[in-house]
Amino acid sequence: MKNRYIESFEKAQVEGKNIPEFRAGDTLRVAVRIKEGNKERVQNFEGVCISLRGEGTGKSFTVRKIGANNVGVERIFPIYSNSIESIEVLRRGRVRRAKLFYLRDRKGKAARIKELRRK
Repeated sequence: MKNRYIESFEKAQVEGKNIPEFRAGDTLRVAVRIKEGNKERVQNFEGVCISLRGEGTGKSFTVRKIGANNVGVERIFPIYSNSIESIEVLRRGRVRRAKLFYLRDRKGKAARIKELRRK
């Protein structure tokens, strides 16, 4: 049972955000607000969602992409963070796991995920 003050605070955090429904295996484009000195810009981070964890305002997800020189880059984003401008689902992946940590060991074509086909 949660404290009612904490509950109302969490409700206020969740209210203004519109988060699309996604799960592990989906390819996402996360627009992140980056502050450099007194300037602010938006940078996209595009990759495969490899895990979702937590609940409520503590919910977070991990996105993995292959960066320069075939180096894997992972970022963990709190879903209701103020630094996230938007989340866009580019592809739906067909996977049989909730956590795709095995992708860390795969390279190239072995790391591909089939696209979910809707009927």
